[in-house]
Amino acid sequence: MDRRLTVARRELASLRSEKTIVLAILIQLFVAAFSSFLAVGLVSLYDPGAASNGYTVEFGVTGEAGSDVAPVLEGQDDWEAVEYPNFETAMNGFRQGQVHAVLRVERTPDGRAQVTAIAPDGNVKTTLVVTQLREVLDAFERTERNRLSSRLEQQPIEPPRETRASPYFGFTYTVLVPLLVFLPVFISGSVAVDTITEEFDRGTLELLRVTPLTNVDIVDGKLLAMGVLAPLQSGTWLLLLSANGTNVSNPAELLVLATALSLVVVALGATLALRFRDRKQAQLLFSLGILVLFSATYLLPETPANTVAKLAIGAPTAFTHGMVAVYSVASLAAYFAVRRYVGSRGLDG
Repeated sequence: MDRRLTVARRELASLRSEKTIVLAILIQLFVAAFSSFLAVGLVSLYDPGAASNGYTVEFGVTGEAGSDVAPVLEGQDDWEAVEYPNFETAMNGFRQGQVHAVLRVERTPDGRAQVTAIAPDGNVKTTLVVTQLREVLDAFERTERNRLSSRLEQQPIEPPRETRASPYFGFTYTVLVPLLVFLPVFISGSVAVDTITEEFDRGTLELLRVTPLTNVDIVDGKLLAMGVLAPLQSGTWLLLLSANGTNVSNPAELLVLATALSLVVVALGATLALRFRDRKQAQLLFSLGILVLFSATYLLPETPANTVAKLAIGAPTAFTHGMVAVYSVASLAAYFAVRRYVGSRGLDG
């Protein structure tokens, strides 16, 4: 075991010269350390409507059915209707900056409402305006459905009640925490590919093989170094999140999950590196393999991202704990599969 630890320490020490890896770790460190501050700006991308904070969007309304849309707009504090006598006048007001968007509403012969929406192009407010436009159209559609409900021949299914959950809460636990747990995992796998292929490129593998180390010892040491790197990073990020006021539940189980996923990904990277030896080819296949593997997890009853979110929120089910156990067993299977591959084929085949 001491020999394997020596290899692991050697691998971790060599990471300091990998500028790309160090930069990636520093970026994650910045995100975790300033999570409370960054969440405000990131949520505006994740849910642009949540960042309006009382910003009022003025809509120029025109058309023969424009009077039907105006009450919908006036019913919300974030919207304001400015009625124009015709479309040309509304567009002039839009170009002059009097309104943020234009809604032209006409009635077809069968009574349907045909809405033409005009939004700014390339403006910093475009994302917010387009998001508000979508909500306006949704509200107008609900109004029209209620107005025409007497014509229904069958009673439609009642939609679920709309809930107003905090977008910051949703973003933090469904995007930010899984991101900080999974990124170290993918980085560890990529580093594993580099460390093994570089041994072949530089010829340093032959120096290791003349030592008392066996082939399995060499690979074990590399797997140990890369497998430990991810949970160490994830644990640090979770501590920084807690220091920033983001409470993360079940940290121990999250670290077990990060370790298990890291071992699976590192085992995949190590196998490809040992098989192909060429860095570019192995990295390409590793990237494609990760995409396929990660996409395949969406076929599972509970994806790894959902597992992380439930654990972090503090609402795991028995199935969630079971998925952590499944990932742990899969990681052990991947680890022993690599050992068997090296034991049977060595480092030459």
